[in-house]
Amino acid sequence: RVDGFFSNEGGIMPGVNLVATGDPGVGKTTVLLDILADVQQQGKKCLFVSGEMNAIDMVGYVKRFPKFGDLDILFMGDYSEVNPDVVLRTALKEGYDCVLIDSMAEVADMYTDYFGGTNKSNQSKLLQLVEEHNLGSNDSKLNTAFMIIQQVTKSGTFAGSNKLKHMVTSMGHMRMSDEGRYLHFSKNRRGGNGNKLFFSLSGNGKVEYLHEEPVNMVA
Repeated sequence: RVDGFFSNEGGIMPGVNLVATGDPGVGKTTVLLDILADVQQQGKKCLFVSGEMNAIDMVGYVKRFPKFGDLDILFMGDYSEVNPDVVLRTALKEGYDCVLIDSMAEVADMYTDYFGGTNKSNQSKLLQLVEEHNLGSNDSKLNTAFMIIQQVTKSGTFAGSNKLKHMVTSMGHMRMSDEGRYLHFSKNRRGGNGNKLFFSLSGNGKVEYLHEEPVNMVA
């Protein structure tokens, strides 16, 4: 169900960038980690870059979703006194098929703390690295796909830079309604559909995708 929802070609294509927004607690990290782990189980090389969690936090996730424990994970907080650009470049150098960044704002803040300047200028540094790996600038010559969790403002407006908006292939939104939790895309250059895909986080070791509804059927 998810592969066709993400693109007409099925799944997340090489070199694309998917951004996911949503309210706190809706399940952004869990859903994208579930997708990342499934991609890895298909024989792809995957990395989770966390600017928000540490290894202890991850233990709780792995208890609920054991497959998350098989992922390569970079906890950026473990390197708080080190140049974050060097940390990321070193981790990505070998090459990955798919990388999840949680979140763009947290990692960009680490760049700002280290380099100074504005969050916007430091987000550009981070996006330059993303673009390099989209184009296969790594030891394995892999066109890396990135899934990026991004914040929204209190009014619900996308909080990313113009460069990030330009680089985004798919813009996904996770929401909670009276009907439950759902994901939908407001932009998807690779096709897929504009329906709302409802999901549950109470499944046994995986996210359960329940049903789809046209976007205009649910408030």
